Amino acid sequence: MMELALPAEFRSNEFPPASREQWRELVDAVLGKTGASFDSLVTRTYDGIELQPLYTLEDAPPVPYALAPVKQGWDVRQRHAVPDPVAVLNDLEGGVTSLWLALPATSLERVLDGVHLDLAPIVLDGDVEAARAMLRIYDQAPVLADQVRGNLALVPSGEAIDVIRQARSSFPHLRTVVVDALPFHDAGGSDSEELGASLALAVAHLRSLTEAGLGVAEAFGQLEFRYAATADQFTTIAKLRAARRLWARVAEVSGVDVPQVQHAVTSSAMMTRRDPWVNMLRTTVATLAAGLGGADSVTVQPFDAAIGLPDEFARRIARNTQNLLLEESHLGAVIDPAAGSWYVERLTDELAVAAWSWFQEIERAGGVFQARELVAVRIAETWAKRSARLADRSDPITGVSEFPNLGEKPVVREPASREPVGREPVGIDTDSQTPRGDAPPTPIISSGSDSFGLPRVRYAQAFEELRDLADAQPERPQVFLATLGPVAAHTARATFAANLFNAGGFATPAAGPTRTPQDVASRFRESGAEIAVLCGSDSGYAEQADQVVEALRAVGARRVLLAGRKPDAEVDGFVHTGCPALEILTGTFEFLGITEPQGAQR
Repeated sequence: MMELALPAEFRSNEFPPASREQWRELVDAVLGKTGASFDSLVTRTYDGIELQPLYTLEDAPPVPYALAPVKQGWDVRQRHAVPDPVAVLNDLEGGVTSLWLALPATSLERVLDGVHLDLAPIVLDGDVEAARAMLRIYDQAPVLADQVRGNLALVPSGEAIDVIRQARSSFPHLRTVVVDALPFHDAGGSDSEELGASLALAVAHLRSLTEAGLGVAEAFGQLEFRYAATADQFTTIAKLRAARRLWARVAEVSGVDVPQVQHAVTSSAMMTRRDPWVNMLRTTVATLAAGLGGADSVTVQPFDAAIGLPDEFARRIARNTQNLLLEESHLGAVIDPAAGSWYVERLTDELAVAAWSWFQEIERAGGVFQARELVAVRIAETWAKRSARLADRSDPITGVSEFPNLGEKPVVREPASREPVGREPVGIDTDSQTPRGDAPPTPIISSGSDSFGLPRVRYAQAFEELRDLADAQPERPQVFLATLGPVAAHTARATFAANLFNAGGFATPAAGPTRTPQDVASRFRESGAEIAVLCGSDSGYAEQADQVVEALRAVGARRVLLAGRKPDAEVDGFVHTGCPALEILTGTFEFLGITEPQGAQR
């Protein structure tokens, strides 16, 4: 075989290996010029895990992980909460390979008319009567007992135990229990909290099943796990990998070898009502991560899921997201493609350790059902931390808290089956400085959470409530951008200020290029605004900020802010990167006396 000869400058062995310390010294030397340090590159997750800017072989954990099973792709699973036989057949003809039906027992036979039950597994949503009806349908269908797949998704207690026994005796490959971790995620919990609580829930189900007479291996074989997949792709990949490792450990100490079966669902919490088209991008990244993480089945929420009942276009895009990743990108053709990534391996290990610790804490408290209050308090604390980062835009939401589009046309949908039809007026709780009223509708995918009494949150909710409040005014409220000097001098801070106030629904007319304080004041008066934000360069502030503020107040400015930091400026406040954005927006509404809708937007 001919050997390819490379020039010396391309031969890696010609260079001495660089150590982590050498790399850090070089980074510190560069960052030191800006006043920053290496530590500024380190971020921390809600589980307290530090994410480093560099990972090397030294970071790879020595513990091997449970790989995803050998398979070709994953199961494309679409959920239906409305008994629409046409939509069901459209999904199956468009690439869906299994159905998730959150439907009453009385509608199942009609919805499944024409569905080949030996080819399309059916997953239910935990209703005992629906499970009984599904078993009757299987009994009557022209399908062999060992061809039946799917999951009845029952909670193994009470009368559900009899249905589980019946299913086990009739259909050996039909699963009967779903370990639904979505409620812990949808309440704002962290990844390790979702994992640890799911383990505790699964162990509780195992105890119920074995007490009902099932063998240990048989009980393990009844379970399927449901996890949220988010737009944080690496964390989602690591979470699914960690989940398999954790469950393998539970199986090992139980004396069995039964791999975890995973159903990944794109997150309800990350979905937005405003600029919902961005949800297509979020769910694409989430699906990519679920596939790379080794999920056995994936459900993609339609982009309009947070608004109401998805239309056919939204459903088609949702299923085609999976079709593209499977058929064109071939993501399912490799077992555990993230294996060997030092970052993902380390993150997987740290998530698994944190989740196992949380699982043990729940078990010490008596198990997941006895520890409801412990779980609720812990997740509420995480949601409070997450809310704070959402509020100051440290966790940005594209199209909502960042880069909002005030001119977007609203997407209107029929209310989903579990959502309230009416909407309460939006208001502002002046004590907590947060929006009140207009409770978010139940997400389309929301099974299981009622058993824990956990809330359901959406990350964009607080900003979207302010947008609703602004839209409901007869005249859109506005904040004037008092730009100082030429475009080059003010564009950066003017863009920042416009982005901030647009996130609350405020229009942001600007002065444009100006030369004198009188130019700014004249254009402010013409705008009809009551609030102005100075936007300029540091040198421009030093030269004329005080004169501009005086000129603005002389023509009626009731409140003057400054974009940036200038402590000695005679202004009413500052807006800058990391400022409490939600608090500033809420305070601006209060300053203008706007606390309730006052009619339709013009």
